[in-house]
Amino acid sequence: MTATTRLPKPTSESWQWQLRAACRDLRTSRFFHPDHERGERRAERERQAKAVCRRCPVMAQCREHALRAQEPYGVWGGLGEQERRALLGTRRRAAAA
Repeated sequence: MTATTRLPKPTSESWQWQLRAACRDLRTSRFFHPDHERGERRAERERQAKAVCRRCPVMAQCREHALRAQEPYGVWGGLGEQERRALLGTRRRAAAA
């Protein structure tokens, strides 16, 4: 579950970027895997989601939101779950150095 204490405050300015997101009117199933999805099927769904992200005008804001909130699931800002975990680990190590 996402820790809500890391989420922006509930003001429209904090979430305004989402109104311009390329994924706004798409099904969430493109970005979040169903239970037990594995292998090539999962990889293809993730590739398609990331293709949407690449053309998104707010990809950077989405990515930073996902990293700040430590979103555990789905594709956010062009990054999959493992990519976000790796990036967060790199940021933690850099901050500790």
